[in-house]
Amino acid sequence: MELASLEQKLKHNSYPGRGIVMGLSPDKKYAVTAYFIMGRSVNSRNRIFIEDGEGIRTQAFDPAKLSDPSLVIYAPVRVLGAQTIVTNGDQTDTIYELVSKGQTFEQALRTRTYEPDAPNYTPRISGILHREDGACHYAMSILKSNEGNPDSCCRHTFTYEHPLAGEGHFIHTYQGDGDPLPSFAGEPVRVSIAGDIDTFTDTVWNSLNEENKVSLFVRFIEVATGTYETRIVNKNK
Repeated sequence: MELASLEQKLKHNSYPGRGIVMGLSPDKKYAVTAYFIMGRSVNSRNRIFIEDGEGIRTQAFDPAKLSDPSLVIYAPVRVLGAQTIVTNGDQTDTIYELVSKGQTFEQALRTRTYEPDAPNYTPRISGILHREDGACHYAMSILKSNEGNPDSCCRHTFTYEHPLAGEGHFIHTYQGDGDPLPSFAGEPVRVSIAGDIDTFTDTVWNSLNEENKVSLFVRFIEVATGTYETRIVNKNK
């Protein structure tokens, strides 16, 4: 099956919500990950990404407009040794803490469910990228309500070993705009990873809906050494 165009997937969805991409650069030199956030409310749009150690965190652009920090202020990216954790909520900390104690990615997420934001019950999406011995692999997860029923949590984990050159996977929170917002369905989408870090960053940022996009994080990690480059783009400046 032909790889999907990440650019087209984003351009044809006005509100994918929050999204994670993980994959491998065309030259196999870099493990690639990206995370973006979007927003419809003032509270959601009033954010920026800032660096925090080897990771990032969200921060209110205008503190006076921050009405509820519970689901909008968190650390989307943390680094644990050779592992890069990327999520759309405070489950980043859960994964970091429990994996550091010897639990698996999946075990850590068994302690969490979807977000308590009825009637949307926004899925918690997470990814973990592991680099070791000149190779990398990654896993992605989604925790979501059962077709909007909060009494049932559906847990799906997808593991990708020996990723192929120029190929990645894309998972996001919503199928599109709506009220309530429809949760992502199916497997993470196989997408092409093209260009260097700046080309890739520009492609993703420029493909996101202009009205709804808020912030973007992109990191290229050299598979052989673990050194990395990071790009952060914020709409609020």
